[in-house]
Amino acid sequence: MTIGGSSYDDGWWTPSTGSLFPSTHGEGGGGADTPSLFAPVDGEGASLGRNRPVLGRAGWRATDLSRFPRLGWAIVTCMDSRVDTTELFGGIGHGDAHVIRNAGGVVTDDTVRSLAISQRLGRTSSIFLVHHTDCALTTITDREFADQLARETGSRPAWNAEAFTDGDWAVRRSMEKVEASPFIPRKHAIRGFVYDVTSGDLREVRRRPVAHAPRGR
Repeated sequence: MTIGGSSYDDGWWTPSTGSLFPSTHGEGGGGADTPSLFAPVDGEGASLGRNRPVLGRAGWRATDLSRFPRLGWAIVTCMDSRVDTTELFGGIGHGDAHVIRNAGGVVTDDTVRSLAISQRLGRTSSIFLVHHTDCALTTITDREFADQLARETGSRPAWNAEAFTDGDWAVRRSMEKVEASPFIPRKHAIRGFVYDVTSGDLREVRRRPVAHAPRGR
């Protein structure tokens, strides 16, 4: 399969050009000016390394920035204070990308809402889903958390905490949710990662069918 001049395997999208995503001409991102970030990923567990100063921009002014992210990227990640989005992918600068954060960086209905708005009103086309090691959501279960809230408040939440025990599984689950949503039109460039909060490394996660939820769900 070929998209935007790059060859992809039907089961695992890896650009043959070495650029992270194919260009998105006319959609607010990509193109000839977008730097090539990483070499093609050879397989599970490939490390993308830490800070590579290819995206950061010094001397920016608010008047220079557009509401359309320069790179055409939308990044979904956790609210954990150890995840520094300015260091992800070589350094995301002001005006480069939309960043959507929540507990766990999981894809919820509100995440879909934000991505739908990002693509339609922000002209983004590439989606990064970034989970991380030592996530607080791995220390609870949905049932236990809901039971605790019910005991403390007298009301049971209508939502799940979206707890998980396996970070790679959680990334794949998030990718599946994005791909399944009818409200997110651009699905050709969805990639998932796990950020190591100790080393600062990013590891790309292969797309595989999501099996039954691991223990705790």
